[in-house]
Amino acid sequence: MQERFVKRRQRLVGPNSSTLKAPEILTGCYILVQGNTVAAMGSFKGLKQVRRIVEDCIENKMHPVYHIKILMMKKELEKDPALKDENWDRFLPKFKKKNVQTKKVKSKEKKPYTPFPPPQQPSKIDQELESGEYFLSEKKKLTKKWQEKQEKQAEKTAENKRKREAAFVPPKEPSKQDSNNSGNMEEDVAALAKSLKQKAKEFGKQKSLQNINAEEYISAPAAEQPSKKKKKS
Repeated sequence: MQERFVKRRQRLVGPNSSTLKAPEILTGCYILVQGNTVAAMGSFKGLKQVRRIVEDCIENKMHPVYHIKILMMKKELEKDPALKDENWDRFLPKFKKKNVQTKKVKSKEKKPYTPFPPPQQPSKIDQELESGEYFLSEKKKLTKKWQEKQEKQAEKTAENKRKREAAFVPPKEPSKQDSNNSGNMEEDVAALAKSLKQKAKEFGKQKSLQNINAEEYISAPAAEQPSKKKKKS
């Protein structure tokens, strides 16, 4: 908290008191910063401006440089007599505050206080005594380690094999409905081709080709052929 206050106070003063001199010239007030106090002497209007600059800087609302820019614009507008009675808000710059996201310090959860120390963790020898490995010979220990290593390798090879075989899995076959739909479409196309061929043959058999309108004939349904009676010999 103290470091934050020192940074904001330094922001108000500026390097070599350059930021503090600008409000003094623009407001016509004498400003002094000492410790936690800001003292100012001058006219009532100038003191109001100084107070606003200081409060906005300490509360981190606006940088003093932006206030200095606004005061400079107001000084220029005061010189124009035509704009004396008008509102100057449209001429003044508008600054938007950008909130920079800071990293939040993770607070560690405090455990409840207990006067007793935590239980001692079992050592490697204690674990071997519990499992019975401590009493085994060196040869048996080596064989057991080798078996565990072989089991891990077998699991890893099986997993790698399963991953390799996954690339060769055949895709799912289309459902029966799709095959039925495709079969029906083929039958419709074949029936249409057959009817067109039949109409073309009938059209060729006609004697007077010039007087016949081909479009009306094709659109009309196919006429039934007369049944021929077989002559008895």
